[in-house]
Amino acid sequence: MSKTSLNLIAILVFAMTFSVLLGPWLQISPYLPAIATAIVLGFTTLDTFTWQGQGGNLIIDWLASTSPEYRARIVRHEAGHFLVATLLEIPISGYSLSAWSALQEGHPGRGGVRFTDRELASQLQKGILSSQLFHRYGTIWMAGIAAEVLVYGNASGGAEDREKLGITLTQLGNSGLNYAQQERYFILQARTLLQSNWAAYEALVTAMEKRESVAVCQQIIQQHQSPSSG
Repeated sequence: MSKTSLNLIAILVFAMTFSVLLGPWLQISPYLPAIATAIVLGFTTLDTFTWQGQGGNLIIDWLASTSPEYRARIVRHEAGHFLVATLLEIPISGYSLSAWSALQEGHPGRGGVRFTDRELASQLQKGILSSQLFHRYGTIWMAGIAAEVLVYGNASGGAEDREKLGITLTQLGNSGLNYAQQERYFILQARTLLQSNWAAYEALVTAMEKRESVAVCQQIIQQHQSPSSG
């Protein structure tokens, strides 16, 4: 079962507990929580086995998107990925800032920056990964977290990015202790690149808020890029 479906069930359990405790005072019918439970459990089951969790992603994303801060964080987070990928010369095929826009573009999921990562997939399939390519992708995966920390002082997103790094390290036979070290290292590398190209980052955030194309975003980065990064 997907993490999103588990989140929905957790919300359901909380709502059920709340309704049972306050039902008599609020005059809530005891049948209402039971019906709601059946509906939500039916939806999560259908979502997990038929839609691969996409329905839950859309609901959670829609609820969260009502917050202006959440929307701003998403853009800042994804701009971090986009800028660092461009600086490290990893091809970008597209980006989306919500689960709904990703679905409309034919890419089910929570949205984000999409890379042309055939080389990465090919090497991992063989059970190997060059240190150069691992360094590039590790830095890119942690760039969203680094961007949030620089802007807000903390990161609320990045769970999927950490998962990608963890899966890759596991495939390469690295230990959990090494994972923590690698994560800190890549966050530091991403942070350095972002700070060195802060004007490009801010301009990119503005462009992504306007949903500019990948080509336009990359042109904007080139216009504002630090000479030492070129």
